[in-house]
Amino acid sequence: MRYLLDTHAFVWAISEQSKLSSKVKNIIANPENEILVSALSFWEISLKYSLGKMEIDNIPPDELPFWAKKHSFNIITLEAETTSTYHKLTATYHKDPFDRMLIWEAIQSNIPLISKDENVEKYQSEGLVVIW
Repeated sequence: MRYLLDTHAFVWAISEQSKLSSKVKNIIANPENEILVSALSFWEISLKYSLGKMEIDNIPPDELPFWAKKHSFNIITLEAETTSTYHKLTATYHKDPFDRMLIWEAIQSNIPLISKDENVEKYQSEGLVVIW
């Protein structure tokens, strides 16, 4: 099965696994599952890093793709079809554009999103499958 990591879930998976739920740890550890990280998450982390709002165990943002691959996560690009149909996500439980685009990416790709964010869970009404 394929799963998309929310940005915080990706950060925790590479730096603070104790923050992940047992269910998520089992999903990530199962070699039959494909764990995905969106290129959008790298942009979000890099932006927050440049603003001094985020640091990950002395890992600079430009090394994050290496760390994703080291953990056997696959990186997916943000596709034009996803970005051009973003306007169809009409629910507004979340104002953060990075979170909203990850939500839309998961919905459009029909991939469960691994997220602890309670606001993200509200998008189940829009067809999102959330795992935590």
